[in-house]
Formats: sequence, C-alpha cells, structure tokens
Amino acid sequence: MKFSKFALALAVASVFGSSVVGMAAEKDPLAPRVPADDMEEAKGWKNPNKATPENIAKGKALFTGKATCFTCHGNEGKGDGVAGAALDPAPRNFHNAGLKKKTDGEFMYVIKNGIEGTGMISYAPGIITEEEAALILLYERSLHDQK
Repeated sequence: MKFSKFALALAVASVFGSSVVGMAAEKDPLAPRVPADDMEEAKGWKNPNKATPENIAKGKALFTGKATCFTCHGNEGKGDGVAGAALDPAPRNFHNAGLKKKTDGEFMYVIKNGIEGTGMISYAPGIITEEEAALILLYERSLHDQK
C-alpha cells in the first residue's frame, strides 16, 4: 500500500502527538550520540559512496521518500518537519555547520540505532538498507554548508 508524503507525515505526527504549538530546541546538536563503548568502531566506518551530485540526489530522494526522514527533519533537513513539531528535543537541523566535526560513522550509528531520549528511531533493519543510509548521509552532509 502506498501513501502520499503528506499522509505519511500526518500519520507520524499523530503517533507523536500533534497538539504542540512550537518546536522545542534541538538538544545539544554537537554532543556525542554514540555510546563511548561503540565510538571507536563507529568512527572507523567509512562511507563507501562518493559525494557526487548523483549520489547526493539519490540520498535526498530517500530522505524525502522511502526513509521518511522529512517527516521530522523537514524536506530541506532543517529540523522543521510536521512530526518534528511534536518532539522534545527537536529533530536535528542538518544545516548546522558544526556537524562537519561528526564522522560518517557517527551519523551511520544514529541512523542504525536511533538516539535514546529523542524521537530518532532505529532505521535498521527493515526500513532502509545500509547502502541507502549511506546515500542519505551524503545528502545530510551536503546541507552543512547551506543556510
């Protein structure tokens, strides 16, 4: 069964509650999200894909489509998605230039495992593949230099 992006966003928003008036602040966006015991392994992971315009476009298509990242992070990755309005802390704004300091492995860990105490869910296994996640994080990284 296929759903439109709008229907999917509404469904996710209803799960998290849609009566929030404003968005909570993003919880310390530069704080470590990977447990210390897993940090060395996470930092060692390297994205097998190059940041080509084609791969970034594939990542954006997954971000705004199959992976439904847009429901919380917004279509442009600014943390302003419909479902994100109900989250405390707010979803990550990928335009934050400070995120350049994070490794691809840290991003991948978060995608695979989620972040406890936030609305970030685990996307593995089943929602997207690791290959798709690697493309998504190329798109997310492309946003750091945009305003």
